[in-house]
Amino acid sequence: MSLTFPNRSRSYDEAGRRIRFVGHDGMFQISFSVAADAISDAPPGTATAEATYLAAFDTASGSIHDVASKAYARTRKSIYVLTAADFA
Repeated sequence: MSLTFPNRSRSYDEAGRRIRFVGHDGMFQISFSVAADAISDAPPGTATAEATYLAAFDTASGSIHDVASKAYARTRKSIYVLTAADFA
């Protein structure tokens, strides 16, 4: 099977400054995180940072899912952390 993203939920991990989301390969759940600075240049620690990061994720979700799919196709792990280098 191929990786899909049927669940649109995502959450912000303030400690790691990452947005977490999941993909599915058949019955297997694959955990992804994307570094907030990879998708937004909003300053961390501000009152609006979380909302800004989540909005940036929503806007770029198609390309984020594409990058996640490519990373998964290369190594097929169960956990991934995507950084700005993955989007270059």
